[in-house]
Amino acid sequence: MTELKITAANFENEVLHSDKPVLLDFYADWCGPCKMLAPILHELAEEKSGALKVGKVNVDEQMELAMRFQVSSIPMLVVFKDGKIVAKSVGYRSKAEVAAMVEGAR
Repeated sequence: MTELKITAANFENEVLHSDKPVLLDFYADWCGPCKMLAPILHELAEEKSGALKVGKVNVDEQMELAMRFQVSSIPMLVVFKDGKIVAKSVGYRSKAEVAAMVEGAR
């Protein structure tokens, strides 16, 4: 399973009502660290496809979601479980750090 494109239209269904934890990546196409993080998130999405959803939110296209979660710098990763935020980090993280953040949210 690859990453889901999350928009204001599908956010509630895909994230808040998800039966498994969701790792959301707030990013922009022009952001260098976001581009460095993308392959790591793709790998995690593949490896944990049964246990985790990985969603991508383009902050340029989804201003409403970016403002709702007070995204002031990107990349920003947010882990949701049962519709609630359980972990958050800003900036580039290694695969181990992102995996640990997701594991801690189970």
